[in-house]
Amino acid sequence: MASREPHVLVAGAGPTGLVSAVALARRGVPVTVFEALPDRALDLRASTIHPPTMEMLDTLGVMPQLLEQGLHSPYWQFRERHGGPIAIFDLSLLKDEVRFPFRLQCEQFKVTAALLTELGKFPHATVRFNARAHRVEQDEGGVTLSLFDRDEAFQVHGDWLIAADGAGSAIRRDLGIEFEGFTYPERFLLVSTPHDFCDRMPDLNLSNYFSDPKEWLVMLRVQEFWRILFPTTLGESDADVLDDGRIQQRLRSIAGHTQLLPVAHKTLYSVHQRVARTYRRERVLLVGDAAHINNPLGGMGMNGGIHDAMNLVEKLSQVIEGGDPALLDLYSRQRRAVALDYVQQWTHRNREILRETNPAAREANFEELKATAADPARARLYLRKTSMMASLDLARSIS
Repeated sequence: MASREPHVLVAGAGPTGLVSAVALARRGVPVTVFEALPDRALDLRASTIHPPTMEMLDTLGVMPQLLEQGLHSPYWQFRERHGGPIAIFDLSLLKDEVRFPFRLQCEQFKVTAALLTELGKFPHATVRFNARAHRVEQDEGGVTLSLFDRDEAFQVHGDWLIAADGAGSAIRRDLGIEFEGFTYPERFLLVSTPHDFCDRMPDLNLSNYFSDPKEWLVMLRVQEFWRILFPTTLGESDADVLDDGRIQQRLRSIAGHTQLLPVAHKTLYSVHQRVARTYRRERVLLVGDAAHINNPLGGMGMNGGIHDAMNLVEKLSQVIEGGDPALLDLYSRQRRAVALDYVQQWTHRNREILRETNPAAREANFEELKATAADPARARLYLRKTSMMASLDLARSIS
């Protein structure tokens, strides 16, 4: 039999679900988080936290821990694959607008660990692992969520449900909400290595985007590793891409190394640009990857999900206190517009710049980047966009 408790249910214990839960708990709202995995995920996934996201996380009490566990990256750069930097961008230009004028290079699993610790401080907040959501029913009285604990089915009842159950969201599918968009033809290979590439490229920043018409790449530094993102070529099988010899070939080609380079992790995944038709279906709200997914170029996925959660909790808290439920439709309009008109466009643009094959277009891109970086006023506007500050302005402009 379904239990009846006046609280908010959250499906998914990734950063977006946990930000939602902590933000609600800090407002005194009872919340229960359900996670399909037996424990928090330890895969690397996202690793860049932008300045406005750090300010949000600071209101939740987790930034002191994350600042100790991550690397502060005040600069990031575009480079030619077989040349030096094209343009270096300095986030200190935003120091009058943000309290953290840098990127924090800190892996997603560290973010979830900090949020779980914070959530554990609230007696009215609970996390249940091994709880996989698969169906949802709702009426005027609330939401009933059906889940599996391994093979055992159970149900819980709450007033609202936040679906943060990822790109393959069972809740979104059960509600029949379309996930519109496309999948890129190439897949992305992410390789982590403890080797320090500064031995051959001392001018690297902690965040580096390499443009090349044959094989672009991205290099990001976290405390223990360089994380390197490569595109795969069409027709490469999983076995070919993940072959140790092929990975060594890719790694050594970055800076002309001849020795064997250590590999700590390797992951191959498909890349999508998709947005849900709506982020609200009555008492169910979609956030994060359940609502939108995009390519990782620019680090806007996890950050955008956290922005979703903070926007939603502000409005849902008002509704719980007797405010107009139409506020939740405003949440859907604001955050869906950000995904469609901002994140999708910027991440796709980043991919196109990195992979441009036309020499004249490549040169025009480079000249535009150089001119932008050299002009403090233009650079500041550009950094407001790339750090997602402008996306928050866009959301606030929508009523």
